[in-house]
Order: sequence, then structure tokens, then C-alpha cells
Amino acid sequence: MSAASFAIGLSVFALVAVAWAWRVLDWVWLRPKKLERLLREQGFKGNPYRFLFGDLKESVKMLKESRLRPIGLSDDPVPRILPFVLQSVNIFGKDSFIWMGPTPRLNIMNPDHIKDIFSKIYDFQKPSSSPLVRLLATGVANYEGKKWATHRKIINPAFHLEKLKLMFPACYSSCNDMVTRWDRLISAEESVELNAWPDLQNLTRDVISRTAFGSSYEEGKRIFELQEEQAELAIKFLQTVYIPGWRFVPTKMNRRMKYVTDEVHSLLGRIVSRREKAMRVGETAPGDLLGLLLESNMKETEQNKGNETGMSIQDVIEECKLFYLAGQETTSVLLVWTVVLLSIHHQWQSQAREEVLHIFGRDGKPDLDGLNRLKIVTMILYEVMRLYPPVTELRRFIHKEMKLGKLTIPAGVELALPTLLIHHDKELWGEDAKEFKPERFSEGISKVTKNQVSYFPFGWGPRICIGMNFALIEAKMAVAMILQRFSFRLSPSYAHAPATVITLHPQHGTQIILHRA
Repeated sequence: MSAASFAIGLSVFALVAVAWAWRVLDWVWLRPKKLERLLREQGFKGNPYRFLFGDLKESVKMLKESRLRPIGLSDDPVPRILPFVLQSVNIFGKDSFIWMGPTPRLNIMNPDHIKDIFSKIYDFQKPSSSPLVRLLATGVANYEGKKWATHRKIINPAFHLEKLKLMFPACYSSCNDMVTRWDRLISAEESVELNAWPDLQNLTRDVISRTAFGSSYEEGKRIFELQEEQAELAIKFLQTVYIPGWRFVPTKMNRRMKYVTDEVHSLLGRIVSRREKAMRVGETAPGDLLGLLLESNMKETEQNKGNETGMSIQDVIEECKLFYLAGQETTSVLLVWTVVLLSIHHQWQSQAREEVLHIFGRDGKPDLDGLNRLKIVTMILYEVMRLYPPVTELRRFIHKEMKLGKLTIPAGVELALPTLLIHHDKELWGEDAKEFKPERFSEGISKVTKNQVSYFPFGWGPRICIGMNFALIEAKMAVAMILQRFSFRLSPSYAHAPATVITLHPQHGTQIILHRA
């Protein structure tokens, strides 16, 4: 190699190194400091940016410490669930921001601003999670733009009321299996102590297995176990600074995440492939979610031949992963906190039971019309989701400078809608905001919220959870069938410890004393 060539090569290398170093410097220092200045100019307050980690170390430390001890039944759960966010709001006010590594996360608690964010879905988009976290599930809940619109259009028909009626018998069978098991446990005793949490998880997993894939929970058990492990790994990733390219480093965690993902894809791929082959040879699509999804997808593809519309097999698998994860998580946590709160507030348990017995009798089989007439049960479920929303915080990302009311939000800022804090806000809900008072929903959600967007356990606007009606039907069915046969109270061994694992779980289970009603 000539000296000239060597010199040129060295110069190119130096330029690349300088460019790379500048990008790193911009990412870890220049850009965060610029965003901090712009946010403070808008009146937002928060800690000064600290190199690379921001508030992340303190946030993770506070969360770990909060989980060391349970809280009292009458204690405010917010400090245990979102300790650092609450501290930030208490110190800097509602218009505050925290640092998730080099990215500022701005708290949005004004209902008018929240409405704008939920309504303008193409301007306020979901933040991109790290590729390793995306292995857990993507699907319609995480897509943006044209892909989101296409998937939502294809999936929507499966969640129409007439289609949900087809899944009603499967939902009843799963609920009946659980209450029958509880009946057997209590058959020789006046009462029995049990941990309701795994039973309610198994119930909702069984429901989603039957209604989504026509199989029982046992057949889907391996998928649930793998996704549960994925969720725990995802939480660990969310508590670290995301470094581009880190997923390619063969760490123990990265290798495990990839193995689990491949295993889930393999299991679901076989289910989808078998079903698709059967439908192509003329078999009628069964009335489960997968069958309805594939049927809708085939129609969309046929109607738009050559336009690359519809879902690929990979897309269908991702939607199946989302069915499995979201389909059972949301309802199981809604049910478990309903059991906890009705165990504490016996008068509401009694009122709900009276309503159920009035509509269905002690041995009557719940039907859809009867479930829709359960006013007290519905009020209770709404109040449970207010106090213990399944997802405690929703997030959006600003890709370009955006106006939000009178505010100007710079590109590169993440927005946090802290559902839990908003649902507990005394300025929005009154001085009794921390109390369990289902009667606040006696005239519906719009009345109690004064038509503000201050209650959104399933999100709001065009991207509201597509499975909301399905989850509420399932929850009403389960609550009604439990109340028909049993009364319950918390065991002395129960430890009240709400903690986020994707959704809001009881950290130490839910030990109850079960009696015949």
C-alpha cells in the first residue's frame, strides 16, 4: 500500500470516528441539555439532566425499595406502585419531567391535553421500545400509521358484539370449571383458604385459549409460561439505559430472550399454519378469534389483490401473541383487585350478590342480556379499574415539534400519561378520590368525569383497547358466577402489595377465606 493510500484511509477512518463520536456526544449530552432548556422555557420543572442515566438509577432504587414491604389495606397504593413519578409530581408539580436515561419523560395530567394526545394518533405515537422488549409482543396495539389502520380494520370484525356472542359458551365453560373446582375444595368444610390469584390467572388464560384458538388452557400452557418469562425479562430491560446494538451482544439475558421468542413463534406458527391449511381446503372457520381473524384477513387480501394489503403469517403470529398476553393479563388483574376490594368492603359484596341472584338466581346460567343488566357489578368493576388500573401509565413520543394547548413540545420528548395518578387525583375526583366508592359511577362514566378525559383504564379515542368489551363481559361473567356460590374475605396471611409486572399484579398472591354463599 502506498503512503498516499494509507494517508487517505487514515483520514477516512478519522472522519468516521469523529462523526461517530459526535453522534454519541449529541445523544448522551448535547441533545438532552437542549431539550431540558426548551422544557424549562415552557414552565416545566424537573431534576437537572445527569450524564447518560438521568433519573433512572434513583427511579429503579426507589421501586426496588418500595417492593420490600407490603402496605396496609387502607394505605394509598400510589407511593408503592409509582414512587419516583409521585415524588417528582410532589416536588415539581403536575407539569414536571423525569429523565429516563438521555430522554426526558414529560408528565401530562391535564384532561384537555390528554384528550388531544389520544385524539391525534398520528402526531402523538407510541414510543419505540427496544428490539428486545418488542420480542414480547407487537401487534395492533403497537403499530402506527398505515399498518395500524390495516390491522385494526382486519381485527375489528372479530370483536363485534355478534361475534363475541359466539365465544360466550367458551367463556362460561372456563368460569364454570373454576367455580366447580372451588366447590370441590369447600365440599367437606365450612370454609377453605386459597390463593385466588393463580386460579384467576388460569381462568383468564383458559378463556383466551378457548376463545382465541379453540383449545383449552392446558394446550396453551407452555405459551403462557414462556410469555410470563418474557414479561419479567422485558421489565428488567425497561429499567436500564437502552444502548443501540446491545441486543446483538450474546449476554445470558439476550440469549434467553431470543430462545423464548423462537419457542413462542414455533408453537403459535404451528397453530396458525394448521388452521390456515384447513380453511384453504374448504373447512368452515370456527367462531374463535383466530378463525375470525384469518377469515377477515382472507377477505381483505382478496378484495385488494396486488395492493399488498392484509397480514402475513408473521403478522398473524404477532397478533396471536398479543391475544395471549393482553387477552388474559387485563382481565385477570381486574378480577383479582375486584376480589380484594369486595373482600374489604363486604357491604358492596352483599349488594352485588343480591343483584346477581335477583337476575340469575342461585343456579341460573348467566346470559349476555342479564350481564348487561348488572348495574351494581358494573359500577364496582369501573371503580376497581379507577383505583387499580391494569396499566398504570401510558406513553407517547414526539417525533416533531408539537403544540399541546398553549404549550410547544419539542421533538424527542416522551410523554407520560400516569393513569394511576390521574385516577387518584383529588382535583379531578374530589376529596374522596382515594376511597372505594362505586356509587360515583351510578350515572355512568361521562357524568362522573364531567365529559373530561380523566378515566381511561382501556385508553381512549381511536386507539382504545379493541378487546375492552370482551374483557368486561368475561369479568362480569366470572364475578357473577363466583357471587352466586361463594362469599369471601381476605385471609390473615394476605399481604397487600400491588406491583407492576407489565400490568398491576398482587406481588404476594391473594389469599382469601372462601365460604358458601
